Amino acid sequence: MMEEGPLNSSRGHQGWLAAGNSSGTSLDLESVVQPLALNPWDVVLCISGTIISCENAIVVVVIFYTPTFRAPMFLLIGSLATADLLAGLGLILHFAFVYFIPSEAVSLLTVGLLVTSFTASVSSLLTITIDRYLSLYNALTYYSERTVTRTYIMLILTWGASICYGLLPIMGWNCLKEPSACSIVKPLMKNHLIILSVSFFMVFAVMLQLYVQICKIVCRHAHQIAVQRHFLASSHYVTTRKGIATLAVILGTFASCWLPFAIYCLLGDYSYPALYTYVTLLPATYNSMINPVIYAFRNQEIQKVLWTVCCGCFSSTMPFWSRSPSDV
Repeated sequence: MMEEGPLNSSRGHQGWLAAGNSSGTSLDLESVVQPLALNPWDVVLCISGTIISCENAIVVVVIFYTPTFRAPMFLLIGSLATADLLAGLGLILHFAFVYFIPSEAVSLLTVGLLVTSFTASVSSLLTITIDRYLSLYNALTYYSERTVTRTYIMLILTWGASICYGLLPIMGWNCLKEPSACSIVKPLMKNHLIILSVSFFMVFAVMLQLYVQICKIVCRHAHQIAVQRHFLASSHYVTTRKGIATLAVILGTFASCWLPFAIYCLLGDYSYPALYTYVTLLPATYNSMINPVIYAFRNQEIQKVLWTVCCGCFSSTMPFWSRSPSDV
């Protein structure tokens, strides 16, 4: 989420985010046959993709080149950063291919990349939430081999499902030959987008439930600590409020970025103006821009590495002590 624009002109198939006139019909992920007029919305998305790529590339490099960042918590953050990095690159590549190297086959590949990366990004947020919950619920057994095994299983499932979703349009489940079956984002079929949207709502519901449970555990722990250490009631209140506020920001950011687009995917139609899709899709891409700030740059260990790199005295043997995922 008038003059005839490239979206509804007779010049042939169009590009997705470069669908031309923002007042046209549904956003088109098909390739172009002839050059298109530059769409300001596509420029904004390309710029967003560049920022997303730069931010998440930093996180990926820091985690990959720091041997001590091999704990489950950092593996999940690395998975999220990798997914968002690919999403940013997908936005850039799609812009380049639509305007400079128009090709139907290449366009489908970039569509597959974007579907895979954004699906993996949302799924990685779910795995991080699960990891945070288990680190509090099973605090005594969290640092065990079982946690490492569970982390790898979640990563395999996350990327396996995401790749399968991304392969669907490439393997033929697209609307290139049946325009009436198109969704608000061509050439994705309406049914494909509905499946993605329903999957998102399921992920969001699970995350909401887990964060409610996390809030309860945090409040209970804060109360127990306050009683044991004879803290004032005001200190307990401040600690609890801070924890709940942090969780509210995390979940609120995720919801505000993705819910508009997910809802519009269910309600929208391919004949709707492309402007609506741009307006709802752009905030969704911003989630990949915000994720590094929430999940990586706030982490003290990652901050130490970044400050060390900035000072020009990086050493891969520097000692770091990982905190619990619930502190991230």
